[in-house]
Amino acid sequence: MKTSDFYFDLPQELIAQDPLEDRSASRLLVLNKKTGEMHHRHFYNITDYLHKGDCLVINNTKVIPARLYGTREGTGALIEILLLKRKENNIWETLVKPGKKARIGTKIIFGDGLLVGEVVDIVEEGNRLIQFTYKGVFEEILDQLGQMPLPPYITHELKDKNRYQTVYAKYEGSAAAPTAGLHFTPELLEKVRAMGVNIAEVTLHVGLGTFRPVKVEDVTQHHMHSEFYQVDETAANLINETRKNGGRIICVGTTSCRTIESAAAPDGTLRPCSGWTEIFIYPGYQFKVLDCLITNFHLPESTLLMLVSALAGKEHIMTAYEEAVREKYRFFSFGDAMLITDDSTGTTESDN
Repeated sequence: MKTSDFYFDLPQELIAQDPLEDRSASRLLVLNKKTGEMHHRHFYNITDYLHKGDCLVINNTKVIPARLYGTREGTGALIEILLLKRKENNIWETLVKPGKKARIGTKIIFGDGLLVGEVVDIVEEGNRLIQFTYKGVFEEILDQLGQMPLPPYITHELKDKNRYQTVYAKYEGSAAAPTAGLHFTPELLEKVRAMGVNIAEVTLHVGLGTFRPVKVEDVTQHHMHSEFYQVDETAANLINETRKNGGRIICVGTTSCRTIESAAAPDGTLRPCSGWTEIFIYPGYQFKVLDCLITNFHLPESTLLMLVSALAGKEHIMTAYEEAVREKYRFFSFGDAMLITDDSTGTTESDN
């Protein structure tokens, strides 16, 4: 299986630069994973495809303002840092630009000395381990100095930080948002609950590994970076009960999918657990828990495009993406959504 098999031509103008005023007003392409049948709806129509007794799995991670701008001690050279993973003793794994100016021992000053970082090691792919010193509470300083780590393909400034958070974000730790969840409003979630659909909350702190380009032509040789996940007893029980009673497991986003697939036993049952996952899902993978998926439109040749191809089949996905381009759907983080389902009977005609 080649990385180039997952290429498609994406016009630059289809990359969404700003979130819609109404989160739930995004368009929704509904794809039947069995037949390839497609329907064009809006995200607020998602309830048409959920059934009483189903379980929606959401990722309650919260994005931290992980992008910091500082100056190198001594020279005053500008340095940009992206926090990736918290280690111990105030040490973070980071992505530094320009990396050449961040040798071991380099000190970086942020906010006129409110925060100081020292490079203590260089790890895989040139990432730097930086130890921070400060007075007060790190999270409060980060909230004061940091910026939301929007992906590089978004060039517009984000006016409201909360628009790069889901409405159910709880636990800080992500370097990127679980973007499929950005379409939900509190009102829409309440409507889902009122239908008798269970909502299970899991946590996966999104790192940049999910979004790194696949640099090898042989897909199977790609290595995913590890990300921390947690499934508590309430979520495990809810998912297990749903499956036992014949309901469907519908994940909101690839991060929720990767979480439950990482935590599942071979027979698909879940137990409370936490740890680090490097799971890489591509065509040929047999899903243990997931039935359906709500997701955004992904980059060409990306691991996320490979994941959705594993669920619906590469031919169906590539055809759907061609349709999305033709119909001018908005792509990536602030873009439109896709529902990959086993039942597209919730609609009879387009409402666009």
